[in-house]
Amino acid sequence: MTVLALSDERAAARTETMKAVVHKRYGRPGPGVLDFGELDVPEIEDHQVLVRVRASSVNPVEWYGVTGPYFARLGNGVRRPNDPAVGADVAGVVEAVGKDVQGFRPGDEVFGAAAGAWAEHAKARATRMALKPEGVSFEDAASVPIAGLTALQALRDHGELQPGQKVLVNGASGGVGTFAVQIAKALGADVTAVCSTRNVEQARSLGADRVVDYTREDFTKLGIRHDLIVDIAGRRSFLACRRALTPEGRFVLVGGKMTYRGLGPLPHVAGTILKGIGRSQKVKFFVADITTEDLTYVGELIARGEVKPVVERSYPLSEAVDALAYLGEGHARGKLVITV
Repeated sequence: MTVLALSDERAAARTETMKAVVHKRYGRPGPGVLDFGELDVPEIEDHQVLVRVRASSVNPVEWYGVTGPYFARLGNGVRRPNDPAVGADVAGVVEAVGKDVQGFRPGDEVFGAAAGAWAEHAKARATRMALKPEGVSFEDAASVPIAGLTALQALRDHGELQPGQKVLVNGASGGVGTFAVQIAKALGADVTAVCSTRNVEQARSLGADRVVDYTREDFTKLGIRHDLIVDIAGRRSFLACRRALTPEGRFVLVGGKMTYRGLGPLPHVAGTILKGIGRSQKVKFFVADITTEDLTYVGELIARGEVKPVVERSYPLSEAVDALAYLGEGHARGKLVITV
């Protein structure tokens, strides 16, 4: 590892181990599956930065990685996890940079995607990090990387959303959904938000032009045609949703109902893609690409007040297992943040 110089004080203060959430086996979040303990401070490579973590957040990626449906075990051990570190979203302060890194230096406040962010330190590729805007808290910044960029890329890149077009966000109350409603408005769209009764006022406050309470109305039968549907909830079939799309509309599938059994959401994803083959209404599925450019773009929207991260709850690092268990219940409103 080649690292640019740290201050003598920081180098002296560095310990070889750190407090961290430790993944010991696959299963529902709880003691023996996730424990609060110690891991070695990660060694960085020439293209990476070492971040002193101030905040992280919780995403379905951690749920699947910890609970271990078959598809999520590929690359991390079939019987037990090879890598005990957990967590992707990160916001914090750069402590060290590899010799090939440009644009970052020790002391910079940053946010992005890292390896093992549910810990006091995490390593990250510099190309997956961005400078945190002044005035944006570490907690708000940590809520952005996966959820915020998934929303942005679903709308702008895969949904090809244009100003004045109609977009429907199915599942508008969770992490991706709350970002999607606001980013769609920032892109100049007419937005319909679909959520449960308890989240109707929240969706309105985020700027949705209309809100559909799915416990009372079926958005596929309202007679409104949308240019784009971003499906986060994953509870309606594409064939039913076609009624709510224009003839050339796009259907961007973000996820499905969370489960740790069998293949997880893959059957729903694969079935939806197959049903879209040969139709004028296009189905797209993707995994977000975390880039400096898109992190910077969403960060600027937040700094200007056009987007406000919705953080329902904050948990200390020692209670991260509770945060993940709560996410698994499927009722989170906005983001769940972990503070370090």
